[in-house]
Amino acid sequence: MKFFWRYIFPALYGLMAYFTIRLLTDSVTGMQFWKRSWGLNSIEMAFSILMGFMFLWGYHLVFHYFNKKWQDNFSAKRICQELLGVFLINLVVQNTFMIPMVALTDDGLQWYDAVDVNIIPLFYALIYYGVRRSYDYSMAYAENRLQLEKITNDKLETELKFLRAQYHPHFLFNALNTIYFQMDEDVAAAKKTVEKFADLLRYQLYDQQEKVCISHEIQYLRHFVELQKIRSSRKLQLQVYFDEQLQDEKVYPLLFLPLVENAFKHIGGEYQLQLLLRKQGGEISFYVENSLPAAAPDLPEMDIERKSGIGLENLQRRLELLYPGRHSFSAGVRQQQFIAELKLTINE
Repeated sequence: MKFFWRYIFPALYGLMAYFTIRLLTDSVTGMQFWKRSWGLNSIEMAFSILMGFMFLWGYHLVFHYFNKKWQDNFSAKRICQELLGVFLINLVVQNTFMIPMVALTDDGLQWYDAVDVNIIPLFYALIYYGVRRSYDYSMAYAENRLQLEKITNDKLETELKFLRAQYHPHFLFNALNTIYFQMDEDVAAAKKTVEKFADLLRYQLYDQQEKVCISHEIQYLRHFVELQKIRSSRKLQLQVYFDEQLQDEKVYPLLFLPLVENAFKHIGGEYQLQLLLRKQGGEISFYVENSLPAAAPDLPEMDIERKSGIGLENLQRRLELLYPGRHSFSAGVRQQQFIAELKLTINE
């Protein structure tokens, strides 16, 4: 394609302008130029091809100059200056080279010859400018959109990493606290807890970049619940249900854990806790309900989210980034029960 635009197109451009001028001139004079000497016609066509290269070379200089001067600023002032440059190139080339050629080959220069020579190439120049600049501007627009999308994606990826960085210390603090208190009572059990903790941490470190099978998430939640049960009250009444239909569905990891962690953190009163993970059509539903201490007020949904720390806020933001328009999340207090429900629309 570069060969065509560099060597073939300028010749076609010059010949197109030449034949248009000849046809208009002959329509006025009644001349039929194809009946003239083909030697003379060949000279005119060769001269027109040369003019085509001169025109496009001049346009290229104009475009290069304004690209360097204005860069990505496509203002009305720039377009007017570019059009003025194109007009001046046509005015100089047409009156310096083409007018004398017409005068020599047509036995004198008539007024309509001068009009045709000045208007027709300028007409084609404006068409070429419009097409060329429209292409350049559309390519620049597309490139800017790609750059904007790249910057946006980089920003979102950075934000996700920041949210994970906030989440890890929160998890580590709770887990280390569990092991710390357990070591005072049973060192052997504490060692087993460390092994479970290592498995949980390994999953967090290596399985966060891509979607994982829901079965891996379920296994992770089981380990986490077992770890939390160690430091929970003996009054804990735990009900856990993981739908057996959930096996190979793909989800982003560690989205369910903040709800479980929040439940263990705020549980009180009758120490009742329900964890229900189910598949409902094309959705995965995770329902968490835990009793609250008797002193906990009956707060509206948004207030309880603010009082729950960064865990649920981070979860909400991660859902917006990872499942835009494909999730629903609600959390609030009802009758001394904190209830949270997360639904994810999955692609089968």
